Amino acid sequence: MSERDGNGDGLCGDAAPDFIPPRASRGRRSGVILPGGGQDTDAILLDSVRAAPRRSSIIKDPLMHKVGGGRKKTVSFSSIPSEKKVSSAADCLAFMQGGCELKKIRPNSRVYCRFYTLDTDLSCLRWEPSKKDIERARLHVSSIREVRTGKSTETFLHNGPLSEHLAEEAAFSVIHGDDYQSLDLVALSADVANIWVTGLRYLLAHPSAIGGAGGGMRSEWLAAEFAQVDEDGYGIVKEDVAVATICKLCPGIKEAKVRLRFKEIQRSKEKLTSHVTREEFHEAFCELCTRPDVYFLLVQLSKDRECLDPQDLRLFLETEQGLSLATTEGCWELLRRCEPSAQGKERGLLGLDGFARYLQSPECQLLDPEHLGVCQDMNMPLSHYYISTSYRSYLLDDQVHGRADLGGLIKALQFGCRCMELGVTDGPEGEPLLGVDYGPDIPRHHHHHHHHAPVTIRSALEVVNKYAFLTSPYPLLVYLCQRCSPGQQRTMAQHLKKVFGSRLYKPEALPVSLGGRATTLPSPEQLKGRILIVGKKLPPEQDGSEGETPPSSPSSPWRLTTESPEDLVMFTKRTLTRVRPSSVRLDSSNPNPQGYWKGGVQLVALNQQTPGAMLDLHRGRFSQNGGCGYVLRPAVMRDEVSYFSAHTQGRVPGVPAQTLRIKVISAHNLPKPQGSGAKGEVIDPYVVLELHGVPADCAEQRTRTAAQNQDDPLFDETFEFRVNMPELALLRFVVLDDDYIGDDFIGQHSVAFECLQPGYRNVPLLGMAGDPLPHTSLFVHVVITNRPGGGKAQRRGLSVRRGGRRGREYVTLRHTGLKVLDETFKPASAPLKEATDLREEAQSATDSFKEQCGLPTVAKLKQCIQSLTTRLQSPEGTMGATMVLKEGYPCLEPLVNLAEPTRKLLAAYDTMIAAQKQLIENADAVQERFAQVQREGMDFHEDLSRLGEKEGLKGRKQSKAVESFTWNITVLKVLIIIIIIIIISKLSESVRFIQ
Repeated sequence: MSERDGNGDGLCGDAAPDFIPPRASRGRRSGVILPGGGQDTDAILLDSVRAAPRRSSIIKDPLMHKVGGGRKKTVSFSSIPSEKKVSSAADCLAFMQGGCELKKIRPNSRVYCRFYTLDTDLSCLRWEPSKKDIERARLHVSSIREVRTGKSTETFLHNGPLSEHLAEEAAFSVIHGDDYQSLDLVALSADVANIWVTGLRYLLAHPSAIGGAGGGMRSEWLAAEFAQVDEDGYGIVKEDVAVATICKLCPGIKEAKVRLRFKEIQRSKEKLTSHVTREEFHEAFCELCTRPDVYFLLVQLSKDRECLDPQDLRLFLETEQGLSLATTEGCWELLRRCEPSAQGKERGLLGLDGFARYLQSPECQLLDPEHLGVCQDMNMPLSHYYISTSYRSYLLDDQVHGRADLGGLIKALQFGCRCMELGVTDGPEGEPLLGVDYGPDIPRHHHHHHHHAPVTIRSALEVVNKYAFLTSPYPLLVYLCQRCSPGQQRTMAQHLKKVFGSRLYKPEALPVSLGGRATTLPSPEQLKGRILIVGKKLPPEQDGSEGETPPSSPSSPWRLTTESPEDLVMFTKRTLTRVRPSSVRLDSSNPNPQGYWKGGVQLVALNQQTPGAMLDLHRGRFSQNGGCGYVLRPAVMRDEVSYFSAHTQGRVPGVPAQTLRIKVISAHNLPKPQGSGAKGEVIDPYVVLELHGVPADCAEQRTRTAAQNQDDPLFDETFEFRVNMPELALLRFVVLDDDYIGDDFIGQHSVAFECLQPGYRNVPLLGMAGDPLPHTSLFVHVVITNRPGGGKAQRRGLSVRRGGRRGREYVTLRHTGLKVLDETFKPASAPLKEATDLREEAQSATDSFKEQCGLPTVAKLKQCIQSLTTRLQSPEGTMGATMVLKEGYPCLEPLVNLAEPTRKLLAAYDTMIAAQKQLIENADAVQERFAQVQREGMDFHEDLSRLGEKEGLKGRKQSKAVESFTWNITVLKVLIIIIIIIIISKLSESVRFIQ
């Protein structure tokens, strides 16, 4: 083992500045908040909305105020906490009738600020001011074909820099008329855009069903829950009972928040009693317990019915949540488990509250449940794993004068540590003590600088033995840092044998040794339930005698981290290497473990008693294999012939870069930070996203601040990260308070990139010490593209040159300087280009088809086909095209004359199918050409040194030749795997598509 220390009005021009609020409201969102009650409006919804006068009397938008005789303008001030959030279609339609300002985007790159309203009879959209007469400045709802979210039309896609500065979440388009014209709009916030999209989609569906099944189910459920606590049956209960019932039905909601709302209702009605009626209970629940983010998602998924049937649910699980094997029976089981209303369970409908319960369930957490248990191969040599390692976790206080405490050892073992450091010093009466190993640079008189009861090494070993395998069955390495006299060393050896007994590993028990010169180390599986003692040994000439072990040398392997990181990775393929915080520090701070993991170091020792970002990353790393303390290193760090450098600034050879897109939608039940005592109840939260990995991957982005006591803030912001080395990447969410005094930390969650689940996910937040914060979470949407089997073209990286179509980039193999090798690798050049062209043509055609469908490139093909089916269906319900199989591929043949936009969409579909056909049918041949070159190249692996000498290569030139050889083999090996995955994924995608 190697060890070393490591330390305006009208037209809005491009130059028009956005409204910037003063510091007190910095970053505040244009919230969508409605006043008044939240009672159900199922039976009277349509009539009440139509009867509303054209002013905001039903609904008050706090973002608007009258300007100069009737024209309204919007400003971005925060909302009043006591107002009601959107929770139904009635709220959306009433808001639209009140009107608000939207930006109208034109193809000529001009932006017009207009005030849009919905007519009182729900028949037309109108806008002002306009050069057109009032009867022409309108759009009939009956002419609307579809409503798209995001920047998905040609106006947005081809508007260049202008479109780039418009928020994706606040953009939407109204497609109308027989020629599918688009009215392209941008709201002041994602919340406002969601309201318009939801309202318009409701009007497009079945007006008679507005506020239908979902709302009725909720009313019935709440009435039944109220009846259970209404003992007298008079429709009235005590305030304490009503508060307790809402807190039971909505876990995590703050009791004070519920009680405050009932007080406000009492004051508004000038009631002399604190009792709560059934209607008031219903009103308070709908207002406090409705999540607008979940409501808008439900409406989007449910064909605008406010509830999901099993078919809706299955489509959601397949296309968004990545569950390709979802079944209707499984959806029924999920529905019965999550839906709270008896009516919903009986009719097979998942309402708003049931859907919210599902999204908060463990199966919707960000961490893939597969990783909750051991899911990696545990039969590889120990050197192939990162091993959870603690450093002086038995010390409280500082690292020199700190006293020993056994509780730290217990906590470290409970968190899954598999390598522990125990400092041992001489104690009185010949009994070694647990304490700091000060080393030669620290004066020994510090040893007795404290006045507390000492801890013997025997008691420490007994604690270790008791807790060694309660969390993980895999081997525990005990690293002894001792400066004991020979006599006390013998005593310590006796303790080790007696306390650990048969658990103690002895090198002769297996036909290999744990020394750095061993050809192969045993595996975690082989060493299950064993305790391994690690420490410095006497020099070979003193073996079997007594003496003092020498201090560590300035460790040549560690110099490799800066001088030759590639060689360090090679060194750690067979040798366990450990780094620890500097021994001369007084505090217990931790270094960033990611800096050492990317160099291949297996044992990165951290103070487990010191909370913070470094320990968060450590726990995130080791959560990816069931928390067992062992995690497989990336394949490029394990394969005998492979190339990897910790200093890579771009693409890793042979590893397809991936794109991580995360939409931070909302946060829930956020507590005040620890340092907030001096500032009252107000918090202004924001979310920071940190990506940790190789240098090219490290990035940080943050949301805007949600101001004014936002314990349930909506963010609706999307961030994108490029991930060049997925196996090393870690994602950390941090929630902070922007208006803090002292500590601004609210919560965090760290997760390995490989553990991310796609789709809508719940992110449980942890406190500073890593403990769960009850009912506190983030709600996000995750999309990962460019996973093996597809993706966009790589745009940067090592050994990449431009060429071919549209400046496409191609991976090239490196020149080794050895003629016979370069001739061997030469035949791979053509298939490298061909493989890139095939993949990029297929991906480009697929992306183009998705855009024609009005969907983002991250959409699934099944979603595209749904959109296409809607376009092909006539008002009478007949289809304008039929699907046929041609040579095994699904093709669409028109049955009637189609409108030009629909013909273009079918042409894009045909192009996509043709490109996929080319990819699948040519992939086998390309793969075989790669495999042949790789096999021929590997024939020279054992003779590299001789070939170098024959060509006269020495020193660095010889090393570069070996480096280029391993680069080329790595590229070819991974490309073969990628092509196989492409074939499988495209074929399975086609099968699912046909189904």
